[in-house]
Amino acid sequence: MSYHHLAMAARDMTAIHDFYERITGFELVKVEIAPMMGGGWGKHFFYRMDGDDSSFIAFWELNEVPGAEAHEFNLNKAAHMPPGTNHFAFAVHSADELDARRDQWNAAGLDVLEIDHNWCRSIYTRDPNGNMVEFCLTTGTFTEADRARALAALDERTMNPSPPPASMRQWLAKDRAQAETQSA
Repeated sequence: MSYHHLAMAARDMTAIHDFYERITGFELVKVEIAPMMGGGWGKHFFYRMDGDDSSFIAFWELNEVPGAEAHEFNLNKAAHMPPGTNHFAFAVHSADELDARRDQWNAAGLDVLEIDHNWCRSIYTRDPNGNMVEFCLTTGTFTEADRARALAALDERTMNPSPPPASMRQWLAKDRAQAETQSA
């Protein structure tokens, strides 16, 4: 079983559309418009990922909803959680695809954090709602020892840290722009 869609509200649907379609490459394929429980109405936009008609990310544009001025669209801020705790991670299938996604985000003026977690390699940025978005490439396999460690961690009440990341690198959009200017 896989998930069908993840749905969130959008602070600015135009900015969300630009980020998820033009910059990230997902495709807007459907909208549902309906009254909202509790009042007002909404547009529910569905973005298809990689041409897959069974897996979407979706956003609500809310209209005339009571209390809208108090809505918080950053999931961590709304839940009073540390930044990046709640985030969206999308799969890529090769190192070249991950590098292309990083370059795509940088070219759009977004800063990107890259981490090699020793079993997967990830890149991170923030969407217009302030939520962390990740593309992730699994680079390792899981062993019985990995499973045993994960099961043991369920009962641990003190920190027993994992090995540190193999590498971390910040890709600043301004550095990319400066490099492109110097090479031109």
